[in-house]
Amino acid sequence: MVQPTQYEEHPFAQYVRILGKGKNGTRPFTEQEAFDSMRMILDGKVEPVQLGAYMMLMRVKEETREELVGFVRAVRDAIRVPADAPEVDLDWSSYAGKRRVLPWYLLSTLLLAQNGITTFMHGASGHTNGRIYTRDVLGALGIPPSRSIEEACERMGRENFAYLDIEYLCPRLHEIIELRPLMGLRSPVHTVARSINPFGAPYVMQGIFHPGYRPVHQEAAMLLGEANVAVIKGEGGEIERNPDSPCLVQRVREGVLEEEEWPAMFARRHPREDTLDIDRLVRCWRGETEEEYGEAAVVGTAAIALHLMNRAPTPEAATALAREMWQARRRDRLPAAA
Repeated sequence: MVQPTQYEEHPFAQYVRILGKGKNGTRPFTEQEAFDSMRMILDGKVEPVQLGAYMMLMRVKEETREELVGFVRAVRDAIRVPADAPEVDLDWSSYAGKRRVLPWYLLSTLLLAQNGITTFMHGASGHTNGRIYTRDVLGALGIPPSRSIEEACERMGRENFAYLDIEYLCPRLHEIIELRPLMGLRSPVHTVARSINPFGAPYVMQGIFHPGYRPVHQEAAMLLGEANVAVIKGEGGEIERNPDSPCLVQRVREGVLEEEEWPAMFARRHPREDTLDIDRLVRCWRGETEEEYGEAAVVGTAAIALHLMNRAPTPEAATALAREMWQARRRDRLPAAA
């Protein structure tokens, strides 16, 4: 008599099966399944072939808000924040990089820091050809990126600003992001990383590239208990308002979903930049050159943060306050520069 084949299935196989069971058999994860599967990934309990299948199946399906919540909970559970970490006002993610326009949002965050708003910025670098990334731009500006959570805490306590790459914040997520050259596509962890808010900041800014992701971020933030979040389709996918276009801001305000459209700041669109000269950021901050588009992007982006943080009652008042801050900035050096 021929005996039926028996084998022991890998514990992670159940999650691949849920995602890949076929057109009629597949279903989304529950929040708990998303949490459990991501914890296995973060703990290194999956095989490389399983990870690749999981990530690409999830990419095709696209994550639900419940899945995003489970993933984020798992990542937060894996990150160890020092007990004496400073209070962080604003969480700012930076995972897209820039290709067509300079990263003016960096001057927005430094402007906020100069006005006493402690901002933690986290991001990824180098995963897509032809883009420049926050970590490298900060280094070129003389602002050394942090290399550990402890160093980021010290920098925020001293300078109201720190950038920490996901490589040091959550090394396992960094490894997955670095699979881009092998897969040819970004993985869903880009969406997850934007939402982790590791220091539990009361205010969160998120930038996305594809408008369809806006409500997923917004609704997941509410399920995670985030009281005040602003999600925008930022220039290039970063948190940066394009002053040439209207900007839809989808928010969680004290636990309530809402949205508001901020009008374009110019009647005509500006031409795209031929080269991304980082020195222009420094010259603009110092007031050595006039950058109509750039200054508007700095002011407009900072205004969204100020309105989110209830520093101004209306978008118009927030824009006026951001412009006042810009005019009054200390021009002799960039905040947080070594």
